[in-house]
Amino acid sequence: MSLVQKLHTGKIDLIGDIHGEIDALLNLMKHLGYDENGNHPDDRKMVFVGDLCDRGPDTPAVLKVVKKLVENGNAQMVLGNHELNLLQGKAKDGSGWYFQEREIKDKNYEPFVRINNHDREDLLDFVSSLPIVLENEDLRVVHAAWLSDKVEMIRNYPLGSAGDTYNRLEKEVDESITSSGLLEAYRHEQEIWGDAQEDPTYEDIPFLENTSKYNLAHQMNNPIRVLTSGVEQRCEVPFFAGGKWRFVERYTWWDRYDEEKPVVVGHFWRKLNEEPIHHAKDENVFEGIAPFEWHGKKNNVFCVDFSVGGRFKERLKGNVGENTCLVALRWPENTLMLENGEEVLTEKFKEENTQTKKIKLKWE
Repeated sequence: MSLVQKLHTGKIDLIGDIHGEIDALLNLMKHLGYDENGNHPDDRKMVFVGDLCDRGPDTPAVLKVVKKLVENGNAQMVLGNHELNLLQGKAKDGSGWYFQEREIKDKNYEPFVRINNHDREDLLDFVSSLPIVLENEDLRVVHAAWLSDKVEMIRNYPLGSAGDTYNRLEKEVDESITSSGLLEAYRHEQEIWGDAQEDPTYEDIPFLENTSKYNLAHQMNNPIRVLTSGVEQRCEVPFFAGGKWRFVERYTWWDRYDEEKPVVVGHFWRKLNEEPIHHAKDENVFEGIAPFEWHGKKNNVFCVDFSVGGRFKERLKGNVGENTCLVALRWPENTLMLENGEEVLTEKFKEENTQTKKIKLKWE
């Protein structure tokens, strides 16, 4: 058994990043025709692209629902970067539901349900059992980026080893950069600028060169990180995204993807309308791409993440759902089901695409 698993071969519904939005998940399941146990009259199955957790009002409930669906054979799931944070014990932005040390910093996400001690170990065990990649003869599913060489690198790692393998790969990178002196330099920068990096108003932050080099070394030399959070390079100036100042930037890997098999991902925060979800310094990776279009070099990549992770902002304004939506891509029909029950056709699937873009990707 491998971290690369076989995807269901029948009719499936690929569901985008949920981020603790339990009501959105239950509404979408109902409109898709599933009962509470995930049974469907047409024997369809659900496939989750990762990032069930963090930021939303009830991550524990979302994890419990999906765990039940996976265990009874009615769903599959790949790990997202937010689940990997749990496996590594990393208390990141929006994870106050699980990590007590994040509760004060995560007040902007209130109200949210904290996990109880009874569920903590059980849900962590479930997350640790999940693969990184799903693939069949017709379709590929990964959370953030499909690079075939990175997929091949993890193919021999056993199912259930994602957290341990990730940590081992990180250790190997650390050993390499320690001998060069980079690790010490990175830690020094973090001691000085650690708190400032989470302050979006601190716009005079200097470019942290060693932090940039450190992040690039870990990202690009760890195949699990690449597949679950994307491809990076050094940026020209710092920018604030995903809760902190960044010194590396990601690029649209799908504009270099020249294989024929379609890929479905989450992670990248599409939007239904034009109003930005993020800080003004963020760029829109889907600029020039309509909300329901396939994209990439061969227009055979589709992102099913429609910014539900930003719904806490809409909740504060009282306009929930205005520009965020939980969405499922129905395959092979190639239609989208929205959480409000609206069904729409996707566009431009495998149409010739003569344009390529190099745009900074969002940090989710």
